[in-house]
Amino acid sequence: MALEPPQRLVRALGENDEWLAGLHRTAQEAVDRRKLDVERVVVPGGRSGLVLLVRRSDDTPAALKLAPPAAAPALERAALEHWNGWGAVRLLDEAGDGLLMERLQPDVSLRSLPEAKALLEAAGTVRRLWVEPPAGHGFETVAERTEWQAEAMRARAGDEPLVAAALAVREELVASAPELLLLHGNFRQGKVLAGDRVPWLAVGPEPVVGERAYDLARLVRDRVEDLVATAAGASSARRRVNRLADSLEVDRDRLRGWTLFRAVESGTRAVASGRRAEGELALEFASWL
Repeated sequence: MALEPPQRLVRALGENDEWLAGLHRTAQEAVDRRKLDVERVVVPGGRSGLVLLVRRSDDTPAALKLAPPAAAPALERAALEHWNGWGAVRLLDEAGDGLLMERLQPDVSLRSLPEAKALLEAAGTVRRLWVEPPAGHGFETVAERTEWQAEAMRARAGDEPLVAAALAVREELVASAPELLLLHGNFRQGKVLAGDRVPWLAVGPEPVVGERAYDLARLVRDRVEDLVATAAGASSARRRVNRLADSLEVDRDRLRGWTLFRAVESGTRAVASGRRAEGELALEFASWL
């Protein structure tokens, strides 16, 4: 089986990454164990794993995802098992190397739709994911995840006014969390793909337990490059916060706060990783809030 990891994954992990070095063998073993036929690698793919389009022994199409331990694939599996196809891609086999899932359309995400329609479909999809977490779960809470993110932000740029504002609002939000629901953790338009079973299904969760406003915060920042390119970008961003909050019955101020924190965290992390253009877009967006 010829397998060339997508360059996006190689850049994210580094060419000398141990897991990446053994990826061909890991993939071959996962494919052989399930008796799969590989059609192709999904490109450009994501930064945290490899997805293969495959066919099972009965010729039904499927997708096999392989991810390094740092991406916590066991937690992704646990979340997908709990949702059991409700709003998210459905798993097709038991625990093992990789995640074998129903085949969606990897090249058709909500980003292919006009913005208003995409946000409407996104809201309908993410609403289904917000359920009580399973008993005895091992997921991080929003407070726990954002605590180590906040520590990294302080180390990167703790004296910057925007960073200080993001850290302050995070302290207020975690001190008064209103609910503990299972969240996608990285929900945005590109994480919702077209399917056959239902029109749109979420993929690639980074599951966390907390309030709905946290889960919406990344969605608010979608298509930030389009907002930055317009003279009305700042007012459009604030209207988007209010529109999403109202449509999903989330407190506007809490959504604004989490959007600020997550944009600043993402922006400072991108700049520190050498993705300056991406980081500066996120930080400019945060400054509008």
